[in-house]
Amino acid sequence: MAELIEDVVLDASAGVHRPRNLDWKRAAALLYGDWGTSKAYVIGLAFVAAGFSSLPIILAVCALTGLVGINYAVICRHFPDGGGVYSAARSQGRLLAVVGALLLLADLTVTAALSGWSALTYITSGAENIEWIRMARDHIALTTIGMLLIMGLINYFGPKHSGSFAVALALPTAVIVILLIALSAPHFTTHFLEPRHQSLGTVWVQFVGVILALSGAESIANLTGVMKLDPGSTMEHPSVARESVKAITPVAIEVVLGTALLGWAMLSLPSVLGKTLHLTDRWIVGIVFFLLLLSAANTAIVAMIGLLYMMSRDREMPRQFRRLNGHGVPIWPLFIATGLPVVVLLFAANFTALAGLYAIGVVGAITVNLGSCTFNRSMGFNWYDHVLFGITFVILAFVELTLAHTKVDALQFVLAVLIGGLALRAYTLKLQGLTTLTVTREVAQMVTPDLAANMRTRLEEGQKIMVAARGITPVLSFAMDEAQLRKATLFVLYVKEVAVYFTAAGTPLGRSKWPDDPEANAIMCSMLKLGGERGVNVVPLYAVSQDASATIVDLAATMGIDFLVIGASQRPAMAKLLRGSVATNVAQHLPDSIQLLIFG
Repeated sequence: MAELIEDVVLDASAGVHRPRNLDWKRAAALLYGDWGTSKAYVIGLAFVAAGFSSLPIILAVCALTGLVGINYAVICRHFPDGGGVYSAARSQGRLLAVVGALLLLADLTVTAALSGWSALTYITSGAENIEWIRMARDHIALTTIGMLLIMGLINYFGPKHSGSFAVALALPTAVIVILLIALSAPHFTTHFLEPRHQSLGTVWVQFVGVILALSGAESIANLTGVMKLDPGSTMEHPSVARESVKAITPVAIEVVLGTALLGWAMLSLPSVLGKTLHLTDRWIVGIVFFLLLLSAANTAIVAMIGLLYMMSRDREMPRQFRRLNGHGVPIWPLFIATGLPVVVLLFAANFTALAGLYAIGVVGAITVNLGSCTFNRSMGFNWYDHVLFGITFVILAFVELTLAHTKVDALQFVLAVLIGGLALRAYTLKLQGLTTLTVTREVAQMVTPDLAANMRTRLEEGQKIMVAARGITPVLSFAMDEAQLRKATLFVLYVKEVAVYFTAAGTPLGRSKWPDDPEANAIMCSMLKLGGERGVNVVPLYAVSQDASATIVDLAATMGIDFLVIGASQRPAMAKLLRGSVATNVAQHLPDSIQLLIFG
């Protein structure tokens, strides 16, 4: 029965994946649920901070939002499995990736709680005469908790359904925003704008306090793991470059232009927006923005689920976080993504205290993400991508430092999340029997994904072994043992090295026969007899050469030898210095396909 479908625990190597059923339209709606709500926050906070001199601050936030959007369009193209900051920072270190993920988790938690609270504020303002609305406003924290639980229930059925819900909320909101801009446009003016009244340092702090429009970027990066694949890509080699760009571009344009134009409208005439709302019916606008803010809370929950699942798949969080329900949704991440905002709401004193916790987490996560991409040389980023990442990283690093200095409560909240998350990670690693070992870079490079292939046995019949002999030495016995073990053909090569070689007319260099050389004859006869006794096919080879190492390499390559065995040179040190070691010269010129064994 469908109701009794057992939960599935996924392993990174199981070949099983979360369903990729989120198209670009639903992804864009989920993104808009987060980014779209930022307009009201940015405009309102900027006006409170700087009054009628706040337009440059609003425009600066818009510019930074657009810049971050461009960065994440590139990042989503290179990280199709989701994870956002976690996936990007993992190439620079596992601990850094976990820290970045926990910073994002702190932001998403506050985003869900703050958006739910703001949604109820919109719907209850101006409706004091309705009893149930007045009760909801008086107990706004508990009412917000109830709405978040409903969001968790919706997400139980997967991102496709929550994405459809987001589409239903985003479309009317976009229409309302366009209508507000159209009605306000005739009133745009610079008459009421004022010059800067504070120092540049104060303006910078005001700008930092207004940055509330960035968390959507990390949300969309976490959704790439459930987006529909681009044509021609597979689950083993996924690509969501086209889908992610189609999702990010229209939302980024609307958010940047909408924030700038609505901010200008507010500063053009204090009564413009009030007249506009009067014309369009305040109730309709209130309901639409109420639904959009609910969509923002929903987007945060979806992103938290994907982030916790990704960390569990990499064994940074308990394996139970990989357990899926019948709709392909991780169960424990769903509970946590719904429960953490509830806990924050239970301890939040008021809306102002809740808003103060917002920006430090997301700015920190994006800073870690872009910094990791800046120094990543393995993902195929172009040079101009690195320049883009680097510039944005420096800006956001200064923003994060300013936030940590000016918002102590937010810093304490983030530290609490980091401590709790890292403690859970340490407990998870202990249960799994994993430990962190610090080794040198050279040792780490030895343990590569193709290690198993390199260490696979090479005992195959039909191989060819060549031994270069200069006398009856132990190297011949070793080569015979190897040939018998591998059931290989043994080529015994004797190279008579001469300084100047004279032959009879018409006799080319190197064509003498081994029976005519007493030393070579003794070696070959002994090896042929021993090979017959041990069932090894022995092939004698003989050459006269002025360069023994070049002849050995040439014959090994020509005859398709698999293993070349040579003995360590017994020449005096001065001779080695003047003429070089045969083993060294052979090793320098031998093809990579031939394995060299030096016996000594």
